[in-house]
Amino acid sequence: MDDFVRGKLSEWGLSELTEDFKAQRIDKESLLLLEEKDIESLARCTGYKVKLKNRLKRLKEELGAVNSFVQEPDLSLAQLEEDMERSDLEVLQSTSDRVQLGKRKYDPRDDSSQLESPTKRQRDFEGSEADILKDVKNIMDLVKEQLGNNKLSEFLCNKIKSLETDKRELVGVFGKTGDGKSFLINAVIGEKDLLPSGEENGRSNTSVMIKVEANMTDSNFRAEIEFIKKEEWKVEMEVKEKDDDDDGDFEAKMSALYGNEWKHMSSNSFMDAKHFNEIPEFLKSKKKEVMCATIAKELSAEIVRYTKIGDDKDKQWFWPLVKCVTVKVPNKDLLKHVTLVDLPGTGDNNKSRDRMWKEIIRDCSIVWIVADIKRAASDKEAWEILENASSLIGNGGGCQQIDFICTKSDIWGNSDDLSPAKKKENILKRNKLVKENVKDEFQKKKYVKEQLSDNDFKVFTVSSKEFLKQTHLDENDTEIPKLQKILQNLNDEHSGTKNYVSGAYGILSLIQGATHKDVISTVKESGVHDFLQAQLNSELDEVKNKMENVHKDLKACLNKGVEESKLSCEKTLKDLLYPEKKTGSAFHMELKSVVKKGGVHKTTKGEQIDYNLKLSSQLTHSINEKFTKTFPKDAKAAPFNGAIKKFSLATDELISKDSALVLQLRFLKTEEEKLKAQLNKKILKGKKKIYSSLTETIQENMQEAYKKAAEFSGKGMLQNMRDTLENHMKSNKGMFELAKNAMLGKLNNLQEKIIKKLEKTLQESIDISLSTEDYSLPDVSGDFDKVEKYYEEDIGGEEEEEEGAESFASDRSLPNFPGLLTGALTSAENPKQTLIRH
Repeated sequence: MDDFVRGKLSEWGLSELTEDFKAQRIDKESLLLLEEKDIESLARCTGYKVKLKNRLKRLKEELGAVNSFVQEPDLSLAQLEEDMERSDLEVLQSTSDRVQLGKRKYDPRDDSSQLESPTKRQRDFEGSEADILKDVKNIMDLVKEQLGNNKLSEFLCNKIKSLETDKRELVGVFGKTGDGKSFLINAVIGEKDLLPSGEENGRSNTSVMIKVEANMTDSNFRAEIEFIKKEEWKVEMEVKEKDDDDDGDFEAKMSALYGNEWKHMSSNSFMDAKHFNEIPEFLKSKKKEVMCATIAKELSAEIVRYTKIGDDKDKQWFWPLVKCVTVKVPNKDLLKHVTLVDLPGTGDNNKSRDRMWKEIIRDCSIVWIVADIKRAASDKEAWEILENASSLIGNGGGCQQIDFICTKSDIWGNSDDLSPAKKKENILKRNKLVKENVKDEFQKKKYVKEQLSDNDFKVFTVSSKEFLKQTHLDENDTEIPKLQKILQNLNDEHSGTKNYVSGAYGILSLIQGATHKDVISTVKESGVHDFLQAQLNSELDEVKNKMENVHKDLKACLNKGVEESKLSCEKTLKDLLYPEKKTGSAFHMELKSVVKKGGVHKTTKGEQIDYNLKLSSQLTHSINEKFTKTFPKDAKAAPFNGAIKKFSLATDELISKDSALVLQLRFLKTEEEKLKAQLNKKILKGKKKIYSSLTETIQENMQEAYKKAAEFSGKGMLQNMRDTLENHMKSNKGMFELAKNAMLGKLNNLQEKIIKKLEKTLQESIDISLSTEDYSLPDVSGDFDKVEKYYEEDIGGEEEEEEGAESFASDRSLPNFPGLLTGALTSAENPKQTLIRH
């Protein structure tokens, strides 16, 4: 069995069949030639058989080899690949003739469609997700071109432009060099040679971030190199020439880029173009693109000079100038909506790298902390990484889950004398004990637990080596499949295609409904507009009340935090300025670096020192519990005590009453859903700024003292710096009140923006969708039918099984406006069919 087959089984969630495929020596060619009878004997149960048939069929359709299950069992691999290349040249038909690729044709008269579970519909949808998205985008582009210049057409054009696929979910991977981060990423995505690991091709560099995501455009391995700005590099060198503190890696940076002769070069020559002949993009502030055909190892070799500290003195090593490397891997459905980010454990002395580090951490949906299993529970650096980043990934970020990953779980001392079964037994016992020890250690981290609950913290013991070779452990025992499942779930929850299709369906519903002039009289007679107006006003009042309560609660917490901060700040600062285990010149240089860098410094050992975070700790501590409840980390939970989630125009109830305005109401329903999703993202982004404003305000108010302290030199410098900071603190305790007001101000601004966005967007949508003016619009009936099928086969099925879905009728009743339930076009027939017939 080759890597292609192993990778496909992993992607398809069929890793349990790996041993059977290995025993039968199934490789890429034989996989593509499997017949139905072969699958019957290979798969052990009906579930696996059905799933394998379905996945294999789709794979062959993607290769352009067949249109049904194995038409030509004697087709060679060369022919399959030739067909695949030829299929790339085919041109899609027009929107009215376009077919659904890799998907069963929908037929409402087909009884079998009623037997399919929502899960089955979802699998069908995802199997051709790229085709569906491309199809619907083409439809909407053509519709936009056909719209006229009237008010409704302008409104619809803006709605079509606003249809966007969601940004990618980020999974941050932290860990020190040698603990197996690269091996882990390679194993999880099924590309063992993608990221160089260990000492291969040079020592790892902890400054460069590496993103790994899917290449959705072609079948090549690609990389994008993003550099720091040339102005930043120039400033960094100028500062170091005047600096007397120890940055640790400055000499390494200069030697990597200029060679050992840099010490004898004039400062004016460092920016000469000759030093950047291989990377002219750096001087032009552009990204460098690297492409390799179809072999991951080739790309790995190409990017090594941008990510490693090399020992070859005859080469230039460009990592000092690199901010981020983005690696794009072809044919990886696991990464379709997810980006893995190999992150340094702490921030960076370079401002742009440090800023990017913080932004990425705040945006991570999941964080993986990687540590060698031998010292996982006692690994000081791994736990420091978690502590340093906890405020950024907790209340100050968007992280939903922390996974502590213990690597190299297959290693078991001197076990040559043990039988394979006994060795496996010992390994699994040890792994279980390590998990318990790590969880116990987590319970001791008081500050971290303020940000993260027990439910947010998971522990895994993995072996990337055994996952690939399976010498002693079964595939599932390596726990790599569990990590793959996490990524797959993140993918499934984040389909931009579904959101785009839903929005497009709503827009086409409005166009389809508005093209029938009989609707004008129905709008006037039904009273639907008046009901929706009253409903909007009532729901906005509910949202305002909930938000006002949140503001009141957080203000009360902050008042206590301000008083605690005033009482404890002098002692907190003294503990920082007079540390027990740091004395003499070592601390002298450390404090000098701290004040020169605005209260934040990364030591040569990677320790993150942040005076501002310590001084604001009483403020953050006072709100952590209430803040977490107000802005829960669970993606499905509702911020602002459910204010947005419970908001409803009651369109479902109106639709269920057989209103003749069903198409307009469906548009309003999709608009409401889209708007609520957008607002939840806005809230997530806003809450990060709200929480971080406490520490940022303290930092702003300490700048004067930091700057003054940094000016001291010579004899008595250490005590002068200490006195300056302490005196400033004694006379500026009002900074904590300022921090409180700054946070409440940002909270208030966010609340006002949400209310304004809700009111303005839905008011406009109600007024225009139920307008009594006669607009000229294109006929979209064919495109409407096609998009409706896409929508009903997936989106509709999901809505039926959505957890926690509540009927508006459960706590409110609809007023009986004249004509609402007996509109002019309402009959026993399907109202949509009646409308279209007219």
